[in-house]
Amino acid sequence: MIHRPLAALSALGCSLLVAPSAFAQVQASCGLRSEIVKLLSDQYKENPVGIGLAQPGQVLEVFASQAGTWTMVMTMPDGKACLIAAGNNWEMVTKVKGDPA
Repeated sequence: MIHRPLAALSALGCSLLVAPSAFAQVQASCGLRSEIVKLLSDQYKENPVGIGLAQPGQVLEVFASQAGTWTMVMTMPDGKACLIAAGNNWEMVTKVKGDPA
């Protein structure tokens, strides 16, 4: 699942907090958003492809690479960001279902 970026974050010596996630057997790694974004860009060539507001003040971002890897990052109002999911075979959907355009 998200072991790919977790191992790299640990290897870089980032100050990470490991906390249980809502997903069974998945752990979230947290740190400064800037460090996580740099890691995703440098190590996995992942860049932002989607963004949205979750709970008040929380921002959910999806990062993806042309190779098909993807990572979901939740950023809190204090700037702490957590990896919440990652995987392979990302596919861009250009039309929102139900959008008449």
